[in-house]
Amino acid sequence: MNKQHIVIIGAGPAGCSTSLFLASKGIPHTILDKATFPRDKVCGDALSGKTVYVLNKLDPTIIQSYATNKVDFIDSWGVKFVAPNGKAIDIPFKQDMSKESAPPGFISKRIDFDHTLFNRLDKRFAEVIEGAKVTQVSYDNHQREGTVVYQKDGKTITIDNVKLIIGAEGDRSIVAKKLGDIHKENNHYCAGIRAYYSGVTGMHQQNFIELHFLNELLPGYFWIFPLPNGKANVGAGMLTKEVSNRKVNLRTDMLKAIKENPNIRDRFKNATLEGTIEGWGLPLGSKKRKLSGNGFLLTGDAGSLIDPFTGEGIGNALYSGMMAADVIEEAIKTNQFSADFLSKYDTAFYDRQWDELKLSHTMQKLCKYPWLFNFVVNKAHKNKALRETISCMFEDLDLRAKLRNPLFYIKLLFND
Repeated sequence: MNKQHIVIIGAGPAGCSTSLFLASKGIPHTILDKATFPRDKVCGDALSGKTVYVLNKLDPTIIQSYATNKVDFIDSWGVKFVAPNGKAIDIPFKQDMSKESAPPGFISKRIDFDHTLFNRLDKRFAEVIEGAKVTQVSYDNHQREGTVVYQKDGKTITIDNVKLIIGAEGDRSIVAKKLGDIHKENNHYCAGIRAYYSGVTGMHQQNFIELHFLNELLPGYFWIFPLPNGKANVGAGMLTKEVSNRKVNLRTDMLKAIKENPNIRDRFKNATLEGTIEGWGLPLGSKKRKLSGNGFLLTGDAGSLIDPFTGEGIGNALYSGMMAADVIEEAIKTNQFSADFLSKYDTAFYDRQWDELKLSHTMQKLCKYPWLFNFVVNKAHKNKALRETISCMFEDLDLRAKLRNPLFYIKLLFND
């Protein structure tokens, strides 16, 4: 099959994952990106256990290279939750660290992480075109062929006879909008801002990421993620509906927390903002959407697959790319690119990930109640068994589902 018969739009984690897994199957394709790499991407920069899992499936040497690259990557072993009342609990990503040969998570600036993936694209199977701004996508259901139009170096270039278009270009994807009829919904969308600081003190010895659930930002949070070379990724996020209804200025509230919050301000006493505070949007996976149709698939942020509670999107971007490649391989073998056939991708992804996304949405909604968050953290602060239970929830989805059960909180109420 000609490389142009499969076109991936976007070379971020979702697009690169799709491309790399297609290449591992020997499937030729074209991948387009409007940027020229390396390029930055506004993000929290955390790489979850799901990211580690997918990259290990692709090539175990990738994670090994991250573990030894101390310039661009820093290992992370857990998360610190700070309740609205200031009480905090440390939750390791893994209960038994002695069994881990590599860190369960990493943190890396997206300009570095994305570039490492981009550099791994296999040019034997992937025709990689940078600086290509896609302006139009269409699919003829009668002819069963698509068209992709992009601009590069002042020229307009058209790719015809496309059998399958992969939307991997992130938030406000042209593929999602034009072919999937998916549009922004404030109930399922988060506004986020991010800044880089140097000189932030009080980081965890094992580089735990920090989520501070401040009253003024609920049902969102303020974060501090350690980075290599003594830097930190600092930001805040909140559901867009809440931002609009309450007329919240995230930038103002974040800077106010840094200056005035008693649990935060001393750590920024000698800190310096590097660059500017940047904003971006996060399409959340709190609603089950169609991820495919006649001649197209949506991956990563283009499919609105960001975790509603943590705001983490890289893991699901990589995971969706891996699963998309499996369905693409089957579609090519059987020469079937219809919506009915490609719905196998939706089924496969949601069978594996929907329970997790639905649970995260529930946890996001629970954050509206500061008293409940304070209560759970206070109990966990005093109760080692409860802290261990919450830690296990990172590894076991069935355990994490307890958070949706009112009996969990009733037992906490009567159990010291």
